[in-house]
Amino acid sequence: MKLLSRRIAVVASTVLLGLTSPAVAAGAAKAPVKTATTSVTTAPTLASRLAAVQTAKQINYYPSTAGWSRMWSNFDTAKIDADLAKADALGATSVRAIIFPHTFGYPTPKAEYTARLANFVTMAAARGLSVKFTLFDWWGGYTDVTGSTAWATAILKPYRNDPRVISVELQNEFNPTNTAAVAWAQKIVPAVRAVAPTMPLTFSVDGQSGAAGMAQIKTALAATPLNYYDFHFYGNSERALSVIGKAKATVAPSPMVIGEVGLSTLQYTEGEQAAFLARVFRAAEVAGVRSVSPWTLTDFASGSIPESNVAKLPAQYYYGLYRTNGSAKPAAAVVKAGFTGTAMPANLLDNSFEAAAGQTPWRAFMPELGLAVKTQSAVRTGKWSVSLTNTGKTSAGSPSYRVAPIAPVQPGQTWRGEVWARGNAATGASQIALSWFDANDKWLGGVSSAALPAGTTNWTRLVVTGVAPANSASIQIHLKSGDNKGTVWFDDVAMSVS
Repeated sequence: MKLLSRRIAVVASTVLLGLTSPAVAAGAAKAPVKTATTSVTTAPTLASRLAAVQTAKQINYYPSTAGWSRMWSNFDTAKIDADLAKADALGATSVRAIIFPHTFGYPTPKAEYTARLANFVTMAAARGLSVKFTLFDWWGGYTDVTGSTAWATAILKPYRNDPRVISVELQNEFNPTNTAAVAWAQKIVPAVRAVAPTMPLTFSVDGQSGAAGMAQIKTALAATPLNYYDFHFYGNSERALSVIGKAKATVAPSPMVIGEVGLSTLQYTEGEQAAFLARVFRAAEVAGVRSVSPWTLTDFASGSIPESNVAKLPAQYYYGLYRTNGSAKPAAAVVKAGFTGTAMPANLLDNSFEAAAGQTPWRAFMPELGLAVKTQSAVRTGKWSVSLTNTGKTSAGSPSYRVAPIAPVQPGQTWRGEVWARGNAATGASQIALSWFDANDKWLGGVSSAALPAGTTNWTRLVVTGVAPANSASIQIHLKSGDNKGTVWFDDVAMSVS
């Protein structure tokens, strides 16, 4: 049975350690827990936990109706358990729990909230999921080291030898340029390490600070180094290999995980979100980073995020793999493939343009000179193609329909693209082209196929081949048609690399 051995081991170790959930003892709703008749386990070591961190198939999580601190103040065991089951079905092996001092009670946590945390850990274990704690979120009391230590100790002490909890992130998206925060971190790291010496400790930085931010943390905490580094990726997925590789090199030889990665479907199509995540999973694999944690399991309903700067950002409500009605976005299948090591969905790049509205990763380039339109007026296979009609052209280029492949580009690779094209009274140049860019998004050059013959033509295959130049960090496939007074249709794209 899927994940049965993993679930048995997690639950059995809990039983042997005598860690009964305070929530259950207090009469709270009890999560279904699988039991094992025989199992032998030992308390976790720093090495065993750190190994688990580096391979965790982890999901970031809040319920769709109770985001951020409301997950704890409006704790809904039935909803949470159903969501954890959904994460398990995706192939997740771990879940992140973000803990808020002022919600839980500071500097002394309230028994009601520590019981809810214990119940969450128990529910996660029942689904075969370990837990990562993130402490001190939405908090800035950096002058209170004594209170911070007391609070962290009270939260962590019950789990210091609990194999269900694999790591602790001391603060989400820590600001290494804040001198008060750095001074606090230099003291809280050894304090927490004394309480839970086998617990791997980390900080994350925001997606904009990137590798430079992690380097600042590493330097600031040189005297009390972290066990691993947590990278949040919200950049351009087309250059994911370059970005991840730089971040990994910055903190080497310490391990690195990607603790958050995502794309909002308010600003981008669901197809772009799916392709974005697929590129990051693939780039992380090539870079040797084995833990990639999508943000987040579900979208958030209106009003579900407490009053905060986050609540005021509409895009924050649409990062989920699932919509608020529970239905899956295309990204859910991508994450399942990434978590389980299986092939990405065959139609991920929509190369025959059959995807439903809003679910294609293709996007327009220079649409002011001509906009690609999905159409059924002429198709080679399936029901749809894309067409460009009455287009212009400038010294900056021709209008096109473009996409980036899932596989990351590396200098020296040979890339091949092909497409079938058909014209009606076509003029100008209609081609398939490859364009390369460096890590700073500087265009390095490109190559185009022969142009579709002018006039009215039947379906014709256009092929382009090129070698990625030095410093290549991304590649785009363009279906372009410039200075075309007629119409050209494109269908059935194929791309490969060797």
